[in-house]
Amino acid sequence: MIEMSRVSLRTCAIAAVAAVLLAACGSGPSSTQPSAAPTRLTVFAAASLTRSYEQIGEQFERKYPRVDVQFSFEGSQNLVAQMAQGAPADVLATADQRSMNKAVEQNLVNVPRQFASNVLTLVTPAHNPARVTGLNSSLRGAKLVICAPEVPCGNATRKLANKLGVTLKPVSEEQKVTDVRGKVESGEADVGIVYRTDALAAGNKVDVIPIGRANEVVNHYPIATAVGATHQGLAKRFVEYVMSADAQKILSDDGFSGP
Repeated sequence: MIEMSRVSLRTCAIAAVAAVLLAACGSGPSSTQPSAAPTRLTVFAAASLTRSYEQIGEQFERKYPRVDVQFSFEGSQNLVAQMAQGAPADVLATADQRSMNKAVEQNLVNVPRQFASNVLTLVTPAHNPARVTGLNSSLRGAKLVICAPEVPCGNATRKLANKLGVTLKPVSEEQKVTDVRGKVESGEADVGIVYRTDALAAGNKVDVIPIGRANEVVNHYPIATAVGATHQGLAKRFVEYVMSADAQKILSDDGFSGP
């Protein structure tokens, strides 16, 4: 009986070791399997938000490590048109209320919230070679570039020119305010009308000339979750983050005013 007990104990011990080894082998592959891919959040945002939103996106990803924020920066009117044609988006942020209203009318977005505002200014290439002094006779002979009238910055430009009683004669009308800025920075244009935030973003590449009464034509920036958002809950969290003190500081540092 004693001998049999020893054999039984030895057998049980061997079986236990084998079970542990099998369990270890079985768990090995799962421990090396790649983790699930991050959740992608697609944000359609006005071109003038590029600098600020890239920073906001980085902070949002740090707060939610399993999220990958993908931006599409374009003219607001183009973003709304793309969504109407079925382009997938979780969040829409436009540079004026008019563009957002079009998205609301087409049932593309939920209830929007205003999060920032912006005004226009003149910019010239560094050192102002054309000697432009404002929206006045100094523009004669200067190559002026503005946004197209259907673009938020172009609509604001038209309103401001009407208030000032000025007739503008641009050599080019662009679909994005960043394209206006780009032509001025490169010297292709002598002067351009852009948002204050774009003038700040250009740094020492441009000279800035304030426009009188510019504060009378303010573009308010709304943001909304998309009706067809793939990640509705995450989209709401992004909107809330844009309204947060941290995100508002980024916007303020880049030249935006409050909503």
